[in-house]
Order: sequence, then C-alpha cells, then structure tokens
Amino acid sequence: MGTEPAMLRVSLAVCVGERHVQCQDLRLSAPCTVEQALQLAGVMDLLGPGAHWPDMVGVWGRRVEMSHLLKDDDRLEVYRNLTVDPKLARRQRFKDQGSKTAGLFKRRRPNAKPGY
Repeated sequence: MGTEPAMLRVSLAVCVGERHVQCQDLRLSAPCTVEQALQLAGVMDLLGPGAHWPDMVGVWGRRVEMSHLLKDDDRLEVYRNLTVDPKLARRQRFKDQGSKTAGLFKRRRPNAKPGY
C-alpha cells in the first residue's frame, strides 16, 4: 500500500496584456515552488513570443520569491511591468484637468472658497 504524494490546488492568474488576465487551475504535487509551478503551467507560452521570464510574482497580492513554497488554495499571480509611473500619470491628469476643476480644488457651490 503506497502513499500518494499530497496534491495542491493552485489558481494561476497571468496578466498577458493591458486589462487582460488569463486564469487557470493547477493540480500540483507538494512540495512545489513558484518557479516549478510556472514551468509546469507553461507560463512562457501564455506570455507569448519574445517574452522574458517573469520577475514579479505574488501570492494573493503579496510579492514572493521564486523559491516560495505554495500551499493548497493559493492564488499565484504573474504581474507585468508598469509602462507608466502612476505618480507621473496622476500629475499629468491633474495638469490636464486644471487646478480649478479637479479634486479638492473644485468649487462645489457658488461663492465657496477653493480647497478644503
């Protein structure tokens, strides 16, 4: 009577493009690292030709190393690099909208003071 290796159920979410995430469920034998799971899932095929091995991965929204051991019911996420710095994008939006029409500086009622 042999003992079967423990099986892990892991969901994999890969960001393959802007606002496009591919999800799949994996059944892996334990113990399994993030790197092994990505290799077994064929992530490079999902990312497409010319893609580099992912350098940013996380489990349930927290960044982890490739050597991190997965647990049952983990959600493994592969992130894309940002194309625009969020701070710069926010500054540009504020600049384009103007200080009188955006956020805290918008006038909310007639004769109200701008600001807080």
